[in-house]
Amino acid sequence: MKIVLKNLTKKFPSRDRKKREEVVAVNDFTFEIPDGSLVGLLGPSGCGKSTTLNLISGLERPTEGRIFFGDDDVTDLPAENRGIGLVFQNYALYPHLTVRQNILFPLENLKGKEKLSREQMAGKAREAACLVQIEELMDRRPGELSGGQQQRVAIARALVKRPKVLLLDEPLSNLDARLRLQTREEIRRIQRETGITTIFVTHDQEEAMSISDLIVVMKEGEVQQIGRPQEVYDSPSNLFVAKFLGTPPVNVFYGRIGDGKLYIGLEAVMEIGEGKDQEVFAAVRPEGFALQEDGPFTCRLKGREVMGRDVSVLCANDASLNPTVRCIVRAEDKVDLGSAEVRFSLIPGKVLLFDRETGQRVDFEVM
Repeated sequence: MKIVLKNLTKKFPSRDRKKREEVVAVNDFTFEIPDGSLVGLLGPSGCGKSTTLNLISGLERPTEGRIFFGDDDVTDLPAENRGIGLVFQNYALYPHLTVRQNILFPLENLKGKEKLSREQMAGKAREAACLVQIEELMDRRPGELSGGQQQRVAIARALVKRPKVLLLDEPLSNLDARLRLQTREEIRRIQRETGITTIFVTHDQEEAMSISDLIVVMKEGEVQQIGRPQEVYDSPSNLFVAKFLGTPPVNVFYGRIGDGKLYIGLEAVMEIGEGKDQEVFAAVRPEGFALQEDGPFTCRLKGREVMGRDVSVLCANDASLNPTVRCIVRAEDKVDLGSAEVRFSLIPGKVLLFDRETGQRVDFEVM
């Protein structure tokens, strides 16, 4: 099911009675979600991603704009008639019901032509349980399950009616790190097997990038960038997107373009093509540093962190906006911890430049 959002806007009344200014949670959001895709809505808390999900589900009504499922305008259609499956952050399972009864609940409320026989309902419940691999847990209650198992039950309950659209609102935030990794892989597998158009809301950029076909990065109710995860990571449209995506986060420096060179502080760190001389923010991904004895970029050495196959060199630079500059190098590269400084060359594809005033991307050509 293709989903089209046209100029979607949601405003809430201000809590400040004196100002009476409305709070814009979602501002002029226009986007087409392809049929059968998994799209991640990504951004910090308060950016409007959950409000967008609630608008699509019908739990909230837009102040302006329209919502289409396929060719059908569903903007004014009640949530129960939209054919959606919704999975909440807190699972929202009925504690007094068994897993089987929780999964059956949506089917038992069907009426008219959609009403099913007990045999049909039992069959659909088994199918949904098998899909999320919990068929052996059908007689347990939620209190007897782990967090990951409860999440699977919630997903099975959402899928049992074979919805046109599956909406997931931060479904992994209550799980530990290892379980989050396993469960997000399961969500991707289930989405591929069912082919249901899925929208996944998260503030965790690693989750969104690992399983999404497309990601939508939001800030203060506005879309900052839409694209495939790797494309957005490699070519962020502005400094906010560059800083939000990536673990460890991107290193940002005060920089300057002049005489065909990029300067960080007083050092000319890279030769670039002809362009306007200007003040910029130079953002370097942690993997964008290469140790080099006579490298053009110098930092004060603070230490290192060994992370198995990689080593993070911790250093400082007066032009850095970050207190600590993190540089990921190969484990076999030797770092002299007794030295006061360390020198690098910069890998061109991992260096990003942004206008100092607007924060927008500045394109450049490496010579």
